[in-house]
Amino acid sequence: MARPPPDPVFTLRGSAAPVNTLHFHCSGAGRPLLYSGSGKGCVHVWNLNSRRPETVLEGHDGASVIWVSTLNSTDMLLSQGRDMRVCVWDLHEGRSTVTHTLHTGSVGFCQCSLLEAGTTKPLLALPAEHTEEIKVVELDSQAPVCSLIPDSTRGMLMCMKMWQADSGPLLCAGYEDGSLVLWDVSNRRPLGCLKAHPDPVMCLDVDAGRQKGISGSSDKSLTSWTINDQQSLQMQDSVPLTNPGVSQVCVRADGKITAAAGWDGSVRVFGWKRLKPLAVLQHHKDLVHSVAFSDHPEPSQRLMAAGSKDQRISLWSIYSER
Repeated sequence: MARPPPDPVFTLRGSAAPVNTLHFHCSGAGRPLLYSGSGKGCVHVWNLNSRRPETVLEGHDGASVIWVSTLNSTDMLLSQGRDMRVCVWDLHEGRSTVTHTLHTGSVGFCQCSLLEAGTTKPLLALPAEHTEEIKVVELDSQAPVCSLIPDSTRGMLMCMKMWQADSGPLLCAGYEDGSLVLWDVSNRRPLGCLKAHPDPVMCLDVDAGRQKGISGSSDKSLTSWTINDQQSLQMQDSVPLTNPGVSQVCVRADGKITAAAGWDGSVRVFGWKRLKPLAVLQHHKDLVHSVAFSDHPEPSQRLMAAGSKDQRISLWSIYSER
């Protein structure tokens, strides 16, 4: 008999607004830090030992924060708001200073994507003023690298993920017409296209090591796809969902499980190899906006977090053995 779904390890309260986005930052053997972006324009830096925010950052003039990320080697934080700005924060030695901002011009909900690739300079992909356009810039200098615009009309840019391949940076973008486009960033050209969903692609994630990705939509399915040797996209699996709508999908770094944040307030967990359903986590009272994994060296600290419109963040310890 299958084990019943677990309960959360604990729940964080105190954001005082819908939780739109989450990001773990692991350094050392202690518990990771968790960053959350709220509907009231704040970034909370959560201490998971005290279960309280260490810092609350306000840099978006009350505009909803839709994406947060950190640079691995520094105390730099990035936050993207609906005020059409990306703020770069210096958190070194307790500081909370915005060092500079980047203007996106985008009024949509597409999240930025950060790429740190070895010795190369960090790259940032941003949604642009033109609803189909992606701008890629060098983060430190803000120098433009390229602009990516589809040849045919695909509607608004909805989501994207950039990663480093052997041939250089690649980016997969999801669009309003339900299609995915794989972009060669260095050569500024599309490599492949796949009609993955009948409705807009709401979210995607890519497992670069396995050349495989997953996407969710406003429909009642999750779709996985692969990138073949010719760098074209091919459908792999599709699994039906009980209720429509997926806000975010996230593949854990070890490539064993993936999680989907549902509009119905559930988090669904699947085996990543064949999208085998493993658990339906029901805790939140409203739609779940975000899900994130901590890639921590200690099994006891390998957590999953889910952020909801109900203003709560749930923390889970699931399938953490390696």
